Order: sequence, then structure tokens, then C-alpha cells
Amino acid sequence: MIRLSNKETGADIGEISEEELQILVLALEEEDSKDQDYWIDHATVDMIEIDHLNAGSLITVLRAAIGDSDGVEIRYVRTA
Repeated sequence: MIRLSNKETGADIGEISEEELQILVLALEEEDSKDQDYWIDHATVDMIEIDHLNAGSLITVLRAAIGDSDGVEIRYVRTA
């Protein structure tokens, strides 16, 4: 599984599957192949939701991470 956290605060956001991580990787820009963080905002989540109809739980986790803010930088770590 993959743990998501708020890069700035370190707060835990939630857990996603490897398949959901691949949706993020495909949808978002990576600075290099070792990049493990992404800036997400409401427009980004809307785009992912439109492009990936099977990403329901990922969408829920991302929307909760953003909350009422304009956006948030998230990072991921693979767990055992």
C-alpha cells in the first residue's frame, strides 16, 4: 500500500493502492523519476475524476487532503 501525507505538515492523509498511485503518476507532473511529491488542487482532482472513473477512493482521499484550502503538496511512501 501507499501512504499519503501532507508534505508541509507531515500529517497523514490516507492510504491508496498501487493502482491509484499510478493514476496520480500519469495525471501529474514529476520533476524527475525519483519525485514522490505532488501539488494538488481542486481542478487537478476534478481532472483525475473525469479521466479515471474508477478512482473513487483516491478522489475521496485527495478532496479530504485539500479541504477548504486552495491546494496542498502531498507526498507518498510505499509501506510493507
